[in-house]
Amino acid sequence: MAKLKADLLVIGAGSGGLSVAAGAVQMGASVILLEGHKMGGDCLNFGCVPSKALIASAKAAHGQAHASQYGVADVTPRVDYAAAKDHVADVIAQIEPVDSQDRFEGLGVQVIREFGAFISPTEVKAGEDIITARRIVIATGSSPLVPPIPGLDTVPYETNETLFDLREKPEYLLIIGGGPIGMEMAQAHVRLGSKVTVIEGQKALGKDDPELASIVLDKLRAEGVEIVEGAMAAEIRGSAGAIEVQAKDGRLFKGSHLLMAVGRKSNTDRLNLEVAGIETTRSGIKVDAAMKTTNRRVYAIGDVAGGLQFTHVAGYHAGVIIRSALFGLPSKAKTSHIPWATYTDPELAQVGLTEAEAREAHGDALEVVRFAYEHNDRAIAERKTTGLIKVMVLKGRPVGASIAGAQAGELISLWALALANRMKMSQIAAMVAPYPTIGEINKRAAGAYFSPRLFDNPKVKWVVGLVQRWLP
Repeated sequence: MAKLKADLLVIGAGSGGLSVAAGAVQMGASVILLEGHKMGGDCLNFGCVPSKALIASAKAAHGQAHASQYGVADVTPRVDYAAAKDHVADVIAQIEPVDSQDRFEGLGVQVIREFGAFISPTEVKAGEDIITARRIVIATGSSPLVPPIPGLDTVPYETNETLFDLREKPEYLLIIGGGPIGMEMAQAHVRLGSKVTVIEGQKALGKDDPELASIVLDKLRAEGVEIVEGAMAAEIRGSAGAIEVQAKDGRLFKGSHLLMAVGRKSNTDRLNLEVAGIETTRSGIKVDAAMKTTNRRVYAIGDVAGGLQFTHVAGYHAGVIIRSALFGLPSKAKTSHIPWATYTDPELAQVGLTEAEAREAHGDALEVVRFAYEHNDRAIAERKTTGLIKVMVLKGRPVGASIAGAQAGELISLWALALANRMKMSQIAAMVAPYPTIGEINKRAAGAYFSPRLFDNPKVKWVVGLVQRWLP
């Protein structure tokens, strides 16, 4: 048994933990990194990367079947599901070296491939090693939530941790859960040739603006995804290839495969947090605005902290705590400028307040500006006119933006920048966007805010008339 010491101990080598470890060691801190499973965590191995790779395969298949609108003959795509999964594996393999043990050891991080558990408020045991550190960062992420639905324990099912290893295309995929993961995988599998039914207990894409979510859901339904809302699963039965889901209201759904996509749970079970005096909540580890736990030497970041569960949030948290843990400077995390996106086609993206949230918070002082994709020339050229942007504005400053449409995940970055820096709509309007681009939609949204002030304003017209009479 070895006793090790470091300035910083990081538990978990997902996106947040890797960001902390890389930043800290390159700024002169001694760092030990623990990972009992795969380097790169959920995002690289089971989440963001493989799902987007499979979506790319599905997009290619869909493009072949819907090319006639561009003057190219439609063809029925010959989908090789196993080959699509080979593409997924290759994408992961290309990114893996960036997150690898070799790379981090090359940076100077001591990597131990073991799970960690607290044995005191200041000590963590990993395998045969006992580690003490000035500061400890818990970055253990989250795992698929599998609810205790009667019968589920007797039926084979997939989660995002197993789906990408599946080699045979599901003939009929049942998906329980209509959130981002469920809807992305539903559309991808329909495009790859499966039949799909999504079973959602409440509203599909229920965390997003309902008007914009409906744009996405209508498109998925048009492509053949059956989306059933208000159907709470009560019982699951059957066997491989013949699975039934019974809803509480009596509706029965039959399929060949089952994907559980009802949410995530924080990975805290192995940590022995009670010994360290670290409190938890229903959603994860309890933290303050500085991401500190109830043990003041310990931070928790990313999914395990129980807030917004996105890879980019974990990376943001890493930057917040490096300032505090390494330099002893005050640093706090905020969420008002954090964007998210669902990578369906069309995409769905949000930052800041939705329209409903903004109206509740600001009442009549709020203005909502809108611009439809159908008025964007690039969207027209590419036949991608289904979409809408809404920007919530308070006293000339955006407080939220919602986008459904092509490249929504790219477009939302500008509004995240605006919210992070408290920019004004006038600064967005001053931007010159190249023509013709989808990106012009952001500028046109800003223009929609100023148009009534300029074109429907009697004072402006009076001033212009006066100036024109006096100009030589």
